Amino acid sequence: MEQVTQFITLDPQGIIGLFLVGFVGGLVSGFIGSGGAFVLTPAMMSMGVPGIVAVASNMCHKFPKAMVGAYKRAKFGQVDVKLGLIMGCSAEVGVLVGAQVQQNIKLAFGDVGSSLYVSVVFVVALAIVGTYVLRDAIKIHRAGDTRAEEVAGPLALKVRSINIPGTMVYFKSIDAKVSFLITIPMGFATGMLAATIAVGGFIGVPSMMYVLGVPSLMASATELVIAFVMGLGGSIKFALGGFVDIRLAMIILAGSLFGIQVGAIGTTYVRPYMIKVVMGVIMITVLFSRLFIIPVYMSQLGMIGTLDAGTAAMLKSVSFWIMVAALVLGAGFILRALWSGMREAAQAA
Repeated sequence: MEQVTQFITLDPQGIIGLFLVGFVGGLVSGFIGSGGAFVLTPAMMSMGVPGIVAVASNMCHKFPKAMVGAYKRAKFGQVDVKLGLIMGCSAEVGVLVGAQVQQNIKLAFGDVGSSLYVSVVFVVALAIVGTYVLRDAIKIHRAGDTRAEEVAGPLALKVRSINIPGTMVYFKSIDAKVSFLITIPMGFATGMLAATIAVGGFIGVPSMMYVLGVPSLMASATELVIAFVMGLGGSIKFALGGFVDIRLAMIILAGSLFGIQVGAIGTTYVRPYMIKVVMGVIMITVLFSRLFIIPVYMSQLGMIGTLDAGTAAMLKSVSFWIMVAALVLGAGFILRALWSGMREAAQAA
């Protein structure tokens, strides 16, 4: 018989904690455009929320938050609406496929299996994307051209040179035409990952930056449009399966709506490479939070030897406090960048 997914009990301390988590997630979302779920999902799991419920509740809170963030940044001229909607269409297909994969894992292995799956995919995705983005930011910083305009790399230039008649679409973010066929796998992969671990920005933002050559500010803003489209469809899919905890969704949404506006404002004051620095640092920190909890899940599923209670408790504690450090680090980076940028702007005025 299928296990019933258990929703956590919320006390005043838990509600305040979730609100603060939502605020930091909103800061991150508004600043780097990934939806902030790579902070929110692990944070909720560290509080005892089953993986599939964390993913589903994040999808539910994502689309109204993403809509607010996209609108806010569109006023700064940072959103390529056409690119966001085109990628959003194929991303929606990926969401439906990914949500079904997640539900199948829950059915076969229960909440622990779902949490293990989410954690493993997080570690792999964070390691690959976080390292790449951070190395790119460090390279820019060492070159001393942190104020320079971003230019398309060799891959993006090659992609733009591909001409497929009848499929070419002009995108203002790159001031060039690209075949919409090239955006289909990018969008599908974004949606697939979003529905399985609630984080599509891992693929969406870097793919726009490095495959199409979209400037980081516009890539992060355009991802919010994609996140809105994905979140709406994903919420319906997961809600029909009974996996959305509306309490969690509403609490983190309340915190996020404050944070996302501050984060969006911050993008207008910082150098583009700082977005990559913040994204990379937070990703690597969250990676270690999930890495420490994986043995606990594996032990519960009988995949490795049984861990004694003391060892399991220690690993859970280490995972939790690294997650707290990631939240503090992320908020600190963004607020410091915002403050420094505003001071520089004031001095230059």
